[in-house]
Amino acid sequence: MTSSRPGTGTSAAEVLNISAHGVRVLVRGREYFLDYENYPWFNEAKVAEILDAELLHDSDLHWPKLDVDLELECLDNPAKYPLIYR
Repeated sequence: MTSSRPGTGTSAAEVLNISAHGVRVLVRGREYFLDYENYPWFNEAKVAEILDAELLHDSDLHWPKLDVDLELECLDNPAKYPLIYR
């Protein structure tokens, strides 16, 4: 049996940090910061709920325990997808 190289992630989506300001997520080598002002679902969530992140269909972040889905396209190009109703 061969192990992966040290430092190689085993998950396509990984929560790196949960702070007083937001959540930092690593997806396929790219980091995203989800601040609580724009992503309020994480503000009152339990740590275990936030850590349970999945990458679905290679394009959607999913937190099953929180019932939250975020498309990577929205995170990559937030100006194209305003979060505030106008």
